[in-house]
Amino acid sequence: MFSELVFVEKDFLISNKVEYREYQINIAEKVRKKNSLIVLPTGLGKTIIALLVIADKLTTNKGKILFLAPTKPLVNQHKTFLQSFLKIKKDLISVFTGEVPPKKRINLWQENTIIISTPQVIENDLVSRRISLNDVSLIIFDEAHHATGKYAYVYINEIYQKQNENAHTLAMTASPGNDLEKITEICKNLSIEHVEIRTKHDADVKPFVHEIHFSWKNVKTPEEFSYPLLLLQKALRDRLKQLKDINVIDSASVSSINKTKLLDAQKKIQAEIRSRLNPPKILFTAAASQSEALKLLYSIEILQTQGVQAFKHFFQRIQNDANKKSGSKSAKNLIADTNVLDALASISTIKIEHPKLDEVEKIVKDQLKSNSSSRIIIFTHYRDTSKMVYDRLNDIEDVKPIRFIGQGTKINDKGLTQKQQKEIINKFRRGEFNVLVATSVAEEGLDIPTTELVLFYEPIPSEIRNIQRRGRTARKKPGNVVILITKGTPDEGYYWASKRKEKLMHTELERIRSSLKRRLEIHSDSELFQIKEKTNQTTINSYEANANNILKIIVDHREFRSPVARYISKQDVEIEPSQLPVGDYIVSSRIGIERKDVNDFLNSLLNGHLFNQVKRLRDAFSRPILIIEGDGLFTKRNINHNAIFGCLVSIMVDYGIPIINTKDEVDTADLLIVMAKREQNKDQNKSVALRGDKNMMNMLEQQQFIIEGFPQISSVIAKRLLEHFGSIRAISNADEEELQQVQGVGKKIAEDIHRVINEQYQIN
Repeated sequence: MFSELVFVEKDFLISNKVEYREYQINIAEKVRKKNSLIVLPTGLGKTIIALLVIADKLTTNKGKILFLAPTKPLVNQHKTFLQSFLKIKKDLISVFTGEVPPKKRINLWQENTIIISTPQVIENDLVSRRISLNDVSLIIFDEAHHATGKYAYVYINEIYQKQNENAHTLAMTASPGNDLEKITEICKNLSIEHVEIRTKHDADVKPFVHEIHFSWKNVKTPEEFSYPLLLLQKALRDRLKQLKDINVIDSASVSSINKTKLLDAQKKIQAEIRSRLNPPKILFTAAASQSEALKLLYSIEILQTQGVQAFKHFFQRIQNDANKKSGSKSAKNLIADTNVLDALASISTIKIEHPKLDEVEKIVKDQLKSNSSSRIIIFTHYRDTSKMVYDRLNDIEDVKPIRFIGQGTKINDKGLTQKQQKEIINKFRRGEFNVLVATSVAEEGLDIPTTELVLFYEPIPSEIRNIQRRGRTARKKPGNVVILITKGTPDEGYYWASKRKEKLMHTELERIRSSLKRRLEIHSDSELFQIKEKTNQTTINSYEANANNILKIIVDHREFRSPVARYISKQDVEIEPSQLPVGDYIVSSRIGIERKDVNDFLNSLLNGHLFNQVKRLRDAFSRPILIIEGDGLFTKRNINHNAIFGCLVSIMVDYGIPIINTKDEVDTADLLIVMAKREQNKDQNKSVALRGDKNMMNMLEQQQFIIEGFPQISSVIAKRLLEHFGSIRAISNADEEELQQVQGVGKKIAEDIHRVINEQYQIN
């Protein structure tokens, strides 16, 4: 360590703020011109390296800088960090999240120098063509291990490379995993040319690595849990025997089964169903048994490793599913199983909780006793467990706990807004709270340098998440990590799995350094890192667009969650986002398209909404089209084939709507572009309009449509509600007892309607 602190002096850096560390300076110099991936242990300043590269870009004055991070708390943290270290007007640094309106984002994009954003927002703005990346000099991809599959990072970089010939990317992660193929995929997806890897054992890094003291506490499953566990295992064994009888698993022993084997069984069953024209009933029974077995296995693990409250919450969700008309057969079967019912009855009499809670209380008390100013983070895998831990600690003197959870709202558990998350972190940092009870939302990147202890309520099998969790301590000084393990349960397997994977990752990193370098050299000029549009071999080429005619497709804003809009945007098609009253896509004034993947189609069929949607589509457009996307229409749900055929025939014959089946999202996008080209090139004066040649819904239909949007409300019940109350306003003002006066509206439906109407609106 340096005996006297030395600071980095650089244009655009505030003086005496950035401590000089040679490895950071060296890495920043090597990555400042090449598309690079930095792999550096948590707490060793990846963000400082990004800061140095940003300062260099600002010096050259060559365009905007886009800083991407996967969570909103991390986005806000980066904003605070850059404003604290950069010699730049604070109002030139802006945050983009879903809470910033699109029109405001357009203005901020034009006016600001540095944009810090979640990737999904930038992806949506690129698809909608609100922004362009042609003047962006640098994109930083934080937590770059996410850059696989369909994650937004992949699309953003693809567009960046296409729009900007001087594209420069900087990717950062502490935990890339132990798979060379996956790391290579990340490099491909982010156009990486150069990799900088450091471990805590490297000579230039070692002086700055603070020691972490690891310990684990073993606890035993309470004796009181034995009987309900025995009943649940008996129920599970019954399902396993059914699966073994048709040879999709090799043993009916509960001790030898795991999640992976049950998921493999599911694949075998579905493949067998798809291979037969008229599958026997036993296969559908097996599919239900597999789903039930998976739920039972999960419930056993929750009771063994989490406790009674978490188990009750889990089964309450199964009960809610079973009570729905469209609920899954597996949920209904479980709730009717005598072994399960006896287990639930037994659990309702248990007066104790999981012994992990006692350990949590003891560990927290001991830590605060040894250092009253300590900050402690407790990680729980399940949100229900975080509430249970918080409730236990909240009654203890000198313990000031606070939950830190995501934004999604669950039953009786409202999520945190972005503002609330930010306030909690600041108050925890200042000591207003001294225990943060967090779910996975706190695993990535939160900079809380004074945390003395990180406590795992349970081990997790992922080496990446394991590294991220413990990286919340020992950032500025030594820290402690304690892991709670329930003996003889999956806890033990997860603990050893993560240790094995992490050991393998560290072993592989040295090999990866040289291997990855060779791969990058081999592929730098090859297709692996060339992000160019391939010639589309579909029938799109059959319809050559007029050079002056820009294709446009109107897309319902909800469809932006699907990759379809993303694929369309790559084909030089203008996408106009809109809140469509009918359909998902409009390619001309007469053609409106409803897109449903197979699961959505089957769910709409079961809950009674399908034909109302089809009717409205027919009434809105003279040429309506229904797209059913994906495979498994006759195998994914236990629905009689003739019922599905009857539905399809009715849509085509009674409503006159053609049905087209597409393979996947890319197939759907290609089809939509073909239709748009054909329609818009045939008559270049033809507009793409929100309504077709036919009239839209009349007033009665609009009122019914709104009420059908409430949970579990079919067209029949919607009519009854309107007839009973007389108006939408009266329905909204009705209490739960008044709602239940309508035939078909029970207590559960009334509660759901009341909650939808009165719940505070929160943007995810």
